[in-house]
Amino acid sequence: MFLDANVLFSAAYRADSALERLWTSNTDIALLSSPYAIEEASRNLEERDARSRPRTLITALEIVPDIANGNIPPNVKLPDEDLPILLAAIAAGATHLLTGDRAHFGAYFGRRAAGVLIQRPGDYLAARRLTDEQR
Repeated sequence: MFLDANVLFSAAYRADSALERLWTSNTDIALLSSPYAIEEASRNLEERDARSRPRTLITALEIVPDIANGNIPPNVKLPDEDLPILLAAIAAGATHLLTGDRAHFGAYFGRRAAGVLIQRPGDYLAARRLTDEQR
């Protein structure tokens, strides 16, 4: 599961965030991100003086390479600054891309792009909770 910068930011900014469940309850899922996403989250956290928590969260991530160029599905239109996020998720073979970026990814929530399901973190966690309850 690939985590966008805003997911990393939100999880690090609020210690009691529901996003913390991604790190604590999903031991069967690899959490992925890229240097590009981590840098963006870290830069925003520095502006808010919340620097210690990200290191703990980042150590639990599998960091995949940034991808500068690649094949974006023709039906996906994203701003240049968001292309490296989707490209890294696709190249890493992620099943999911979790992002709260409604402005740029919102049209793709609940849809797949090159096999990667784009979801809001809350939607993923709700679906996961239902699946866990059915077991």
